[in-house]
Amino acid sequence: MADRYAVIGHPVAHSKSPWIHTEFARQTGQALEYGRIEAPLEGFARAVDEFRAAGGRGANVTLPFKEQAFSYCGEASARARAAAAVNTLRFEGASIYGDNTDGVGLVIDLERNLGRAIAGKRLLLMGAGGAARGVLQPLLERGPAVLRIANRTARRAEALAGLFQDVKGGGFGDLAGESFDLLINATSAGLANDTPALPQGIFARGAFAYDMVYGRDTLFLALARAAGAATSDGLGMLVEQAAESFQLWRGKRPDTAPVLAALRGR
Repeated sequence: MADRYAVIGHPVAHSKSPWIHTEFARQTGQALEYGRIEAPLEGFARAVDEFRAAGGRGANVTLPFKEQAFSYCGEASARARAAAAVNTLRFEGASIYGDNTDGVGLVIDLERNLGRAIAGKRLLLMGAGGAARGVLQPLLERGPAVLRIANRTARRAEALAGLFQDVKGGGFGDLAGESFDLLINATSAGLANDTPALPQGIFARGAFAYDMVYGRDTLFLALARAAGAATSDGLGMLVEQAAESFQLWRGKRPDTAPVLAALRGR
């Protein structure tokens, strides 16, 4: 019988993770089934408990449950602890292990797939929830010249920035007069057809804008293009973080290039 995995979120019907992991399994000769679980906003732990009881071996966790997933774990990786957020759960008997593959997935997509350097760049990270937490430490490890966090609720950005050395956080209005080479949107604004309230001049000459939302041309990306910036959605990050999750579960890292190419062509 095939091992069972799933992506858990709210909403989750749009997720491409089942197709991605099915392709990974075919490529590596693994027997698994991968589905979707849309958990109630107040019912994450119950939904995971039910999936485990039904034989689930692991799960990916997406918005808005990554911080709850961290609390759910009995043991977590160092990068998950640094983020206080989990996007990958592995179940072995009574053991619940949590990891966060978002940051490494983002870095691989930016540097390898898109050819965009992080080192030495002025970087703006938008958002202060689980998605932002998951990528902050890996981005810092790549050596940006500046890393700023901006969020609609300034105190959340300030609190997150305070966990790291030489990182400053605040509201979007605090960015007036500044410009950045690399702008990463880790908010869910694109899912609501909205965009962070960025001041004029925020995009430096030759800037690159990245939205973690995938499969749609978000208002943030449209705003960036209008300002002369190059752009990308988060599809590559989705595939790369999925490959890291797959390796944690199955011990094999699939080749992401053909899967990403197929998704881009769908």
